[in-house]
Amino acid sequence: MRNLAVLASGGGSNLQAILDHLATLGADAPARVALVVSDRAGAFALERARARGIPAVHLPRTAPADALEQTLVEHEAHLVALAGYLRLIPAGVVRRWAGSILNIHPALLPAFGGHGMYGHHVHDAVLAAGARLSGATVHFVNEQFDRGAIIAQWPVPVRQDDTADTLAQRVLRVEHRLYPWCVEAVARGAVRLGEDGKVQGAVPYDFPRFGVEGPRHPFVPDP
Repeated sequence: MRNLAVLASGGGSNLQAILDHLATLGADAPARVALVVSDRAGAFALERARARGIPAVHLPRTAPADALEQTLVEHEAHLVALAGYLRLIPAGVVRRWAGSILNIHPALLPAFGGHGMYGHHVHDAVLAAGARLSGATVHFVNEQFDRGAIIAQWPVPVRQDDTADTLAQRVLRVEHRLYPWCVEAVARGAVRLGEDGKVQGAVPYDFPRFGVEGPRHPFVPDP
């Protein structure tokens, strides 16, 4: 079983989705959440971790540059999942865990990504651009915001009456399904980052155990 560290700056709903998904796998789970880190002392993600007896570490923005790397090493993290973590991952961490750090972004990258594009800023930009399609993207992390190799995407149509809030809610529901599948796939070795920088393997959207919850057609909106 591989140790997964989850990094979050806020409520940690994607952390919860990962925890719930791994719990449903029981003894077949390829990973366990062994550490939760936040740059905000009041982040509810830390409370979620403590409630389950998972080590919860606050690393403030003033922490030494190598603090995150040392924390991951101390907790023997094999994989890292960013779940609404708003800081750029230090280059040393990216190099050391290359191909083992994932992030989820609330749009279809490479569109609407980059520095400052998070949360409602993303959805505001999608609506302002008049885009008719948004969604969620899971990708490997490199040294630039939202530029790593894409693992999987799930489209969410933009409705005529959408606001940033209503669009965000529907995209988040997709995130909660897609991200745990990707974490599981990487933990199992079914998906990996090749030496050429391209993703090898694929997330098994159509595995029978996903049943009707899996996307049946790319343009079927999430309820």
